[in-house]
Parts: sequence; structure tokens; C-alpha cells
Amino acid sequence: MRGAGATALPPRGSRPEVSSSQALLCASVRKDYVYFENSSSNPYLVRRIEELNKTANGNVEAKVVCLFRRRDISSSLNSLADSNAREFEEESKQPGVSDQQRHQLKHRELFLSRQFESLPATHIRGKCSVTLLNETDILSQYLEKEDCFFYSLVFDPVQKTLLADQGEIRVGCKYQAEIPDRLAEGESDNRNQQKMEMKVWDPDNPLTDRQIDQFLVVARAVGTFARALDCSSSIRQPSLHMSAAAASRDITLFHAMDTLQRNGYDLAKAMSTLVPQGGPVLCRDEMEEWSASEAMLFEEALEKYGKDFNDIRQDFLPWKSLASIVQFYYMWKTTDRYIQQKRLKAAEADSKLKQVYIPTYTKPNPNQIISVGSKPGMNGAGFQKGLTCESCHTTQSAQWYAWGPPNMQCRLCASCWIYWKKYGGLKTPTQLEGAARGTTEPHSRGHLSRPEAQSLSPYTTSANRAKLLAKNRQTFLLQTTKLTRLARRMCRDLLQPRRAARRPYAPINANAIKAECKGRERWGWWFRVALPRDQCFSGC
Repeated sequence: MRGAGATALPPRGSRPEVSSSQALLCASVRKDYVYFENSSSNPYLVRRIEELNKTANGNVEAKVVCLFRRRDISSSLNSLADSNAREFEEESKQPGVSDQQRHQLKHRELFLSRQFESLPATHIRGKCSVTLLNETDILSQYLEKEDCFFYSLVFDPVQKTLLADQGEIRVGCKYQAEIPDRLAEGESDNRNQQKMEMKVWDPDNPLTDRQIDQFLVVARAVGTFARALDCSSSIRQPSLHMSAAAASRDITLFHAMDTLQRNGYDLAKAMSTLVPQGGPVLCRDEMEEWSASEAMLFEEALEKYGKDFNDIRQDFLPWKSLASIVQFYYMWKTTDRYIQQKRLKAAEADSKLKQVYIPTYTKPNPNQIISVGSKPGMNGAGFQKGLTCESCHTTQSAQWYAWGPPNMQCRLCASCWIYWKKYGGLKTPTQLEGAARGTTEPHSRGHLSRPEAQSLSPYTTSANRAKLLAKNRQTFLLQTTKLTRLARRMCRDLLQPRRAARRPYAPINANAIKAECKGRERWGWWFRVALPRDQCFSGC
């Protein structure tokens, strides 16, 4: 849906009226998933819009997150994705699907990444939907919806790895805690008490709520005094107000309540524990332990990775533990620094484009075949008569599109071409597609080298093809089947043997030959040509 250019959304209240004949696509920055077209012959790219920017020359560019298809990753990573899919089907108890549905489900699977790129908004071709695969989802439902994709793994284009997007929610009987039987009266507990949990607070204590609150005020006062005496703390907390605010945080209150628990809720003993002989006890939390440079590194990492604390620790703060980073994050969100950054981001977002309208794309596709026998624009070879759709094998279509290498003379019908552009594959697995991994044949045509692919006859069976590949590349072996010998005589007008002899490396479309053979009704001529005279029926 591209026209001459993208149009930024006008201010509210001044939106132009759009006629029904001018279909417009509205792409917004609210994490919309859209199709981008980078080539007329290749499938669409699926991208997630992060922000829209207007360039100096007035054009609109979209900063997008890249999503990858199975055809974009290596065979080893495809095997890993297959194994993850099998585990998902077993754990979620998916209903059975046919081989064709399983083949099409691979076209609906995407792999999220953290790779960003900028693309012209005029290359947007439509919207789609991408969701995180859930254990409650039924895979076959994705095939029933148009422009619907799912993802469960994250692809790293640099490291060439596939990882789970997030931890699974552990629901089920195998994740439940095992509760031991209750001990009888007088029975001793033989478990290792050091490995058991420790009781840190007793709600049935003899103190009143007022006494507990008074003790907590004393603990905060001691904490403020301890920070005033500490040299390193005075540098980070220069004022009395900041020291008092730091002493009022949870770390001081937790220490006070632990002190009450350890001293049996005796206020006198607890008071003396707060101020031992060496001076007042200083309790620091993550906000005080982190330096200003470490906090700046954390903010930079949070801007790059979001709340992926494992990557933040690995790439920016390897000397910090994961627990301290998580704790610092939740404390950092309560500071004025977080509020200021949130306001700056909100103001920056308000100044950027919110939406963009892309006019309908009306330019003709170079792969479009205007009529049978004409040249398809980018593919210079004329098309033979009687060719079928490479995906659904139909011979009837209002419009045809050239597909695959030009010398193969393959084409797709209108519906299969739309499917190819959106989902990056054919509806039925074929050798020429090259994406049908998991076939029983040792190599598909898409994975062969050029000399190997050129040496294969389109009528060679799977067993003979395996023998052919086992031969040395220097040798030449031709094994013909009955169908080949019959087709040479029956479909002479379609095969054009003299022309094919001058082009020995140009493959012949087997599907068209088969369709033509089935359409012949002159069976008497078939037998006269195919069989010797002494084996013909008397009626021939």
C-alpha cells in the first residue's frame, strides 16, 4: 500500500477526509506490526514500529524492530526451532495436524530480535498481528486467521543463537510443593534445621502497635546518626535531609524488626543491640552501595535492553549480582531521577510523529505476467503453454506471477503469490522452494550447488536422484523412466526437443508435462507410439 510518499498525521481536529476509493493505511508508533517490501520478488519483511521520524527532506522513516522467518536462519537453528516446537506440542497437548498444516505453521512462526533498522514508511504494505505463543494457544487457530503470526524464541543475528523470550509460567501438578505429613504430638523433627526457613517475625508478640512504632522511630534516628558519622556515606548523602530519608527506607525497618525478633521482643535488649559498644549499626541498601557511575551505566543499559536484567548484568555490570540489580531497579523507580527521565521521554514522544498515512500502492509488480507467452518484466524468458501453479498446481487464474529462477519458468497464481509475499513460503512443500527441511530426500534442489542442480533430470525418481548425487561430478549419467520416454513423443510440441537440445542445462517443468499427459485423450495414438507393433492391441 505505497504511493508517491508517506503523509504525516495532522493535528487533532484537522484530519483530512478520506474518500472510500482512496484506501489508506494508518501506521502508528504503538508497537504496530507491519509488512515492509524491500524487493518485488522476495516476501515481505515483518517489522515492529518503534517510532516515526521525519527527515530533513520531508520523508518519513520508521525505526523498527526486526523479526526473522525460518527461511532467514540457518539449518542448525531450524532444527533447534523444530525441537522447541515438538516440546511445546507435547507439553501443551496440541491436537493433531496434517503434514500440510504443519508445513504452513512454519510460515507463521517468527523469531523476535533486538536488532533495529530504519526503513522508509513508503515501503509499508499492510498491518499484521504478532503474538507471544502461550501454552493455552491452539496452533491450528493461527492458520484460520489472515496476517497472524506467533513467536516464542529470540534470534540474535550477531551470536547466531535462539533463546526463549521469557521464563515459562510453571503451572501444573509437577510444579506444586510437596507438603510433608504433620508431626504427631511428641514426635521429634529429624530434618536438617539449617536448610529450613527461618522465622523472622511473630505476629503474636507481646508488644503493642504503638510500642513497635516507637522502636522503629528510634531505629531510624540511630540510622541517621550512623550515616552522619560515616565518612563514605557523608559524601553520597551530603545533607541531613538526605541522610534521614535514606535511614527511613526499608533496610532500616527490616533491621529493626529483625532485632526485635532476635531479642524476644524485649525493648531494652533491642535498644542496646541497635547501639553496640563500637558505635551505631549502619545498614545500607542498594541505593547507597551503588556509585554514581554505576547508576549511569544502569540507566544506559536499561535504555538499550529494557528490563532484561541478565543482559544488563552480562554486558554492563558483571561485578554486580542479579539480585542487587533487580533490587536497585525497583528502588531507582522511586527516585526523582526516574520521574525526571519519564517526563523527558513523554515530552520527546509528544514531539514525534504519532501516525502516518500511506496511500494505496498501485504500481504494477515486475513479476506480473500480463498474458501467457509474454515477458514478465524482470524475468526475460517467455512462458511455455500449459504451465501450472507451482504451489496449488491449478491451471486457472485471473493473474499469474513469475516465481523462482528465470530459467525455471515457474509461476504462481494470484492467491498463492499473495500467500508467498505474506508468509514467505508456498502452501504445499516443493523441492524448488528450498525451505522444505525435513523431507526424506538427502538434498533439495534449493540446497544443491549449481552443477548438481543442473545435472538432475526433472523425471528422475528419488532413488535414482540419490544415486546420481553419489556419482562423481565429472561423470554424466542419464536414467530415463517410462513417463519420460512417453512424454518425448506425446508432448513433442510442449517439450520442443530440438530447442531443449541446444539448452542442455535448462530444466523442464515436470508438473506441466504431467498435466499435459493427463489431458491427452488419444489413447490409441498413445499405445501405437509407446508400444512396439507386436504388443499393440488389435483395436489400435
